Amino acid sequence: MTIPAEGETIQIHSYKHNGKIHRVWQETMVLKGTRNIVIGANERTVVTESDGRTWLTREPSICYFHAEHWFNIICMLREDGVYYYCNISSPFIYDNQSLKYIDYDLDVKVFPDMTYTILDEDEFEDHKKQMDYPEAIDLILHRNVEKLISWIKQRKGPFAPDFIEVWTSRYLFHKQLKISE
Repeated sequence: MTIPAEGETIQIHSYKHNGKIHRVWQETMVLKGTRNIVIGANERTVVTESDGRTWLTREPSICYFHAEHWFNIICMLREDGVYYYCNISSPFIYDNQSLKYIDYDLDVKVFPDMTYTILDEDEFEDHKKQMDYPEAIDLILHRNVEKLISWIKQRKGPFAPDFIEVWTSRYLFHKQLKISE
């Protein structure tokens, strides 16, 4: 598997279990790329929905993807603090300048005070029936919701106190490099 290079701009493609495209983020700058982890950043990037509608992200975000965990984490940098939007998803693959994963509907929204709420449980149940999620996938997804909540409570990974500072600094460094080119 190829890996994206630091400073490279890639797309992020989200699919549904049935293989249909769900959403595409046009530009994300890679801050770290290894076989297991991709950390990226984007700001005011165009997002295209499966029905062709587009919208622009509002705030800078640091994105965390892992090749072994069944979730990804978007850290949205807002004036009143960092909000986290966590997608329960397949591990990522990197293919053709695009990071790709399957979105499994369940989401966890984490607020700056580290309280959280689980979202879209009804949508998950509907899609589980419609797309016939295997029992093994269902078990993996629920186990990973528990793992993610454990990370939140332990302030692990992107929830660690210095994570945002480190990766925001790296993002600003790369933005300056692009401007000076």
